[in-house]
Amino acid sequence: MSDNFIIPLNGLAAGKNHFSWHAGKEFFEAFENTEILDADLDISVMVEKSGRYVGVDCEIDGSVLVVCDRCMEDLSMPVETDIMLSVKFGDEESSEEHQEGEREIVFVPEGDAEMDLSQIIYDYVCLALPMQRYHDEGECNPEVVRYLAGADPVEVKDDVNNPFAALKELMK
Repeated sequence: MSDNFIIPLNGLAAGKNHFSWHAGKEFFEAFENTEILDADLDISVMVEKSGRYVGVDCEIDGSVLVVCDRCMEDLSMPVETDIMLSVKFGDEESSEEHQEGEREIVFVPEGDAEMDLSQIIYDYVCLALPMQRYHDEGECNPEVVRYLAGADPVEVKDDVNNPFAALKELMK
């Protein structure tokens, strides 16, 4: 992945700093995600630095393309999620707290000059998607819906050369 989703911790000016990125198909391919076929996500990040405190507020807005669980057609799912992080420097094992109010605590090793948000963004987008993904009522492929409702499949012609003709008799 390129330098996208990187916050430079060294040299970050005190106060509020804004970053914005776009995540598309390539972003999810880099994580070898096969469920998300395409994406159009805008990521807006506001980083507040005050002394050793670093707070990261991230808004993710857009949509991802997945496969409908019912009809197996493409389905565009809206994604709208917020991430609120507090960055702590040091080792995670030295602290038992993982939440600070509404903020999740992220530990960054002391010597790191930058923070990569790509894994966090990926995780939050995947968590924002519902477990079952399907079209609204009436929007699925009508042929698949008819089949799932129990309508008779296409009749197999009686033909001596057709290997499925014998199977038709077993169904009776």
